Amino acid sequence: MRASVKLAVYAGLVLAGAMVVCAQTQAPTKLATINVQAAILSTKEGQQATQDLTSRFNPRKQALEKKQADLATLQSRMRAGSATMTPAAKDKLIGDIDTQTKAWNRDSADFNAEVQQEEGKIMNEVGHKMLAVIEKYAILHGVILVADVSNPQSPVMWADPSIDITNDIIKLYDETNPVAPAAPPPPAKK
Repeated sequence: MRASVKLAVYAGLVLAGAMVVCAQTQAPTKLATINVQAAILSTKEGQQATQDLTSRFNPRKQALEKKQADLATLQSRMRAGSATMTPAAKDKLIGDIDTQTKAWNRDSADFNAEVQQEEGKIMNEVGHKMLAVIEKYAILHGVILVADVSNPQSPVMWADPSIDITNDIIKLYDETNPVAPAAPPPPAKK
């Protein structure tokens, strides 16, 4: 009986030692969350691309706003003077409003589609580089899963804010992908 007790104690010690060794060599189980959209737009490259996009599309945006104001003026004229207008003048104004409304709707839809396409290009270009940064960060910090919480339809219902790596990724991205200074605007023509 004494030999069996010694054997059981010895087996227990070996098993306990094996468990300690296994626990120490077990793969990391660290999780992290990131708001990828915010990260992309917060990087220096994302900010510069957004500024470039805004300056490139601003003249067209202002032209659309002017067309909309002109259209509102025509509509206001119609409301104010429809009772005193001749039928021919009223028909002409209705035709002008209809023509300008169709043109504005078409131009506005084209503008919005083009802006969304360019925004998509920015998100894809910066996002592609960001994936490499996220992977590098995850490997260095023993993270086994990074969940994107930028989409409200994300399956993540709640996460502790302490596992959010968005700011760390922005900093690492900016260090890895420095942005060249923006080119100065062309000189004004005289």
